[in-house]
Amino acid sequence: MLPAAIPRVVESVGEGVTELKAGDHVVPIFNGECGSCDYCKSDKTNLCEKYRVNPLKSVMVNDGKCRFRSKEDGKPIFHFLNTSTFSEYTVLDSACVVKIDPMAPLHQMALLSCCIATGVGAVCNTARVQPGSTVAVFGLGAVGLAVVEGARARGASKIIGVDVNPDKLTKGQTMGVTHFVNPKELEKPVHEVIREMTGGGVEYSFECAGNLDVVREAFLSTHDGWGLTVVLGVHATPAMLPLHPMELFDGRRIVGSVFGDFKGKSQLPRLAQDCMRGVAKLDEFITHQLPFEKINEAFQLLVRGKSLRCLLHLSSPHLNSTKP
Repeated sequence: MLPAAIPRVVESVGEGVTELKAGDHVVPIFNGECGSCDYCKSDKTNLCEKYRVNPLKSVMVNDGKCRFRSKEDGKPIFHFLNTSTFSEYTVLDSACVVKIDPMAPLHQMALLSCCIATGVGAVCNTARVQPGSTVAVFGLGAVGLAVVEGARARGASKIIGVDVNPDKLTKGQTMGVTHFVNPKELEKPVHEVIREMTGGGVEYSFECAGNLDVVREAFLSTHDGWGLTVVLGVHATPAMLPLHPMELFDGRRIVGSVFGDFKGKSQLPRLAQDCMRGVAKLDEFITHQLPFEKINEAFQLLVRGKSLRCLLHLSSPHLNSTKP
């Protein structure tokens, strides 16, 4: 859950890049799309053979080298998540750059690089939530609230937000949450409460917390026979799923979703257009703005649960135009 890095305008392009030019408004993406590998040609995945998200990759793909050097000693500064956007200038593989409508407000488009695409896409592409469905969202951070936005746009009849932070209640209701559950205020497991609220469980649950205990509660909160759980949280430990294989025989399913199953370069421009038409309330996600040099304060706001996205800017805090 990173602060919203500064969106981009292309300064120059390298040899062989034909789909972008200087001056284009773009969004960097961590899950790239080369467009030519077997993965990119398949309609069954949004992963790319060469440019899929890889937190351990720290160099450019084509030549295995860095493009950044320290001013002090000339040592390489390694790349991160295909983007390296916490800087005034960056260098990216063209497979990880999405051209967007120049009329789209850049401060809003920064959100498409992660939380909005991940949450809305999980609803529309991965789960394919149907009108009138019941939904539970575990973890009401930026990704979780993007799930809420997607579920609202798809016409879900009941959207249950689950979070241990009571401050998420008001924000969640603003975004479309119809019912709120705080596990700290319950005397029994969350899944039992949700089953009682929905007559057996929700049709779709989304885990957005990166917590294995939450994964299990999300799974058990769905209706047996047809419930689907989508895992979106980042799990940094080597611990395994807290499920017994026989529990899958009750008809509940569980899947993971990367970048909301969007193919970044070919499908994200459409999402940008949809957001400009109001499919998601993008400004609601930007709760703070800080100058770039206060990036550590932005991280602390996230750690303390005080912000959804803190937009970092280089100079003027007035970001209601299309200028970077």
